[in-house]
Amino acid sequence: MKHNSHMKSLLTVLCLLFLQFFSAQEENGVYPDGVFSFEENKPQKIFTDWTRVRKEPDVKAEVTDSLQTNQQVLILKKEEAILKLGERGANWYKVSYQKGDLVSEGYVWGGNLSVGYRNKNGYDFLFGLSKTVDRKNKEYNETVKQNIAGIKVIEGTNLVDEVYFDTGRGEELSYATFTIESGHKLQNVELTLKAMVSGEACGIASYTQYVLFKDKKLVPLPQLMNVGDADVYYHSEEFVFPNDKGGIPNAFIFKTEEMERDDKDREKKKHSSKTYLWNGNSYKLK
Repeated sequence: MKHNSHMKSLLTVLCLLFLQFFSAQEENGVYPDGVFSFEENKPQKIFTDWTRVRKEPDVKAEVTDSLQTNQQVLILKKEEAILKLGERGANWYKVSYQKGDLVSEGYVWGGNLSVGYRNKNGYDFLFGLSKTVDRKNKEYNETVKQNIAGIKVIEGTNLVDEVYFDTGRGEELSYATFTIESGHKLQNVELTLKAMVSGEACGIASYTQYVLFKDKKLVPLPQLMNVGDADVYYHSEEFVFPNDKGGIPNAFIFKTEEMERDDKDREKKKHSSKTYLWNGNSYKLK
């Protein structure tokens, strides 16, 4: 047990260090979200349609061109300049891109780039953050800033479909992953997309959005939220698909588990689950 408590105190120290690190950055004004950190000399894709290319890394600089969704760009340099729009903070990037035979250079805002992209079966799938909206919180009678993320499917230059969903903000946007999974043995589903954003510090939530792709349509599933703080508590949500252990045909199970330690350091766990039926076209709560 000694090792365990040592581990716990180490994690607590790390948590505090993270908190200090974040508050120090906040005092200096704007800091970029980790999901918009792109490596130099790597290709990326434009997410926001008609993204403006500028002469300098500044929102007031002259516009030299505009790029459509799915245009590939090469990241040449990450600029020091950061722009925050709503709850999205990102650096400016110097990029090069090709249109026809012409190769051009310019500056684009990182928030307009896809945070993840994939290609399968002749389709391009893009995951990005589209905007921040004001959302009324009825419980506290206040307005909160809510980031909206999106997934787009492109075939050639045509937008096949797009869906939008809530996502994290601030420290919850430290990093993102975007992967393609099988159809999970759900009828008519060609493939499943999994988009996740997460924080790196303790007690920061991660949000996972599964989207089914069938007949050129995107079907977003209920969002999963996971959060935990060292050994003290956690809240986890997951799906059990038909091809998973314990899965059932033509349905997916939404499982929730919670654990917290009481004053006497005993683990208290709570489990719950609900089943959604899939009819090959849409889902509904059983």
